[in-house]
Amino acid sequence: MRALTWHGKRDVRVDTVPDPGIEDAEDVIVRVTTTGLCGSDLHLYEVLGAFLDPGDVLGHEPMGIVEEVGPAVTGLKPGDRVVVPFNVSCGTCFMCARGLHSQCETTQVREHGTGASLFGYTKLYGQVPGGQAQYLRVPFGNTLPVKVPHGPPDDRFVYLSDVLPTAWQAVRYAAVPPGGSLAVLGLGPIGEMSTRIATLQGAGTVIGVDLVPERLERARARGVHTIDLEGAGPHLLDAVRALTGGRGPDAVIDAVGMEAHGSSVAAAAQHMTALLPDRLAAAVMKRAGVDRLAALTTAVDLVRRGGTVSVAGVYGGAADPLPLLTMFDKQIQLRMGQANVRRWTDDILPLLTDDDPLGTEDFATHRLPLEDAPDAYEMFQKKRDGAVKILFNP
Repeated sequence: MRALTWHGKRDVRVDTVPDPGIEDAEDVIVRVTTTGLCGSDLHLYEVLGAFLDPGDVLGHEPMGIVEEVGPAVTGLKPGDRVVVPFNVSCGTCFMCARGLHSQCETTQVREHGTGASLFGYTKLYGQVPGGQAQYLRVPFGNTLPVKVPHGPPDDRFVYLSDVLPTAWQAVRYAAVPPGGSLAVLGLGPIGEMSTRIATLQGAGTVIGVDLVPERLERARARGVHTIDLEGAGPHLLDAVRALTGGRGPDAVIDAVGMEAHGSSVAAAAQHMTALLPDRLAAAVMKRAGVDRLAALTTAVDLVRRGGTVSVAGVYGGAADPLPLLTMFDKQIQLRMGQANVRRWTDDILPLLTDDDPLGTEDFATHRLPLEDAPDAYEMFQKKRDGAVKILFNP
């Protein structure tokens, strides 16, 4: 089969690799029809190479058609249409039973002390072959895949793999009161979808902050108050307070994460670490790694006293300094974590109706053949051509 594989920093290629097969009685093999490019994939493209090997298959946002099922699979059959959550979660352990699928005890990567395995990610999360490929082996066939109806286009459902549950959890963790205010930092796929979900769930004022004109325009078109980060400069806090009664929003979502704009020292540290041999780089990142924290510290500054900061952007630093004096003084609630995808899919699925209130069918900005994936990664990283959400068709 053809699959998108990692070969080094900013070096991904579409190669011919062996087809996956049934390895466990509960496995299913899915023929991928659509798969997404995620901002988290760019972390692999840029800064997390120490935890990858050449030839690793990337991608964690797939959906498709079941081609084959293991002998113990009773909930699916060949021909069924499914979405595959990015958490590799069993659905039955202590953590999964509590809705914490990202902490699944069956697939935790204990060697590295991390949570549940993820499709198409690094050794830190199981190094499981990913879904930017023609076929994907999916374990836990009775509990993990999300069965969806035939008929509507893939765009209606593919975001159940990551974008929708991640944004849904970000908004739930933000705990915006009815009619309250929310600021979202970063209007990439997760940030923009968070603004749509918050509006649908009754937030009174939704503010989106970004520096890419196309992203700002997309959010503005759906009624979001937008602020250009570059234009606001040092006056961002004043601009947000002006929209929120002078005290700041009830909640802020950080949808940016480790590669925030404007953190030059941490950016230099990430770059230098990437130049080290893998074994040394991995040791540095696990013990002394730092992130670009501009988005998180901005969230702490913006949120009102007694408000909530919800972190959806991915962070990977082991030695990040936090402004604890300010956080304590402002009595901030902080919630974060990898999305528990299967926890939220049943809540979201009824919204993927003909009315399409979340605008899933026009959410993608680019639909490309998988063979174009290397160019798409570069385009997405450099935010060229209005790229907000890219889908591949294997």
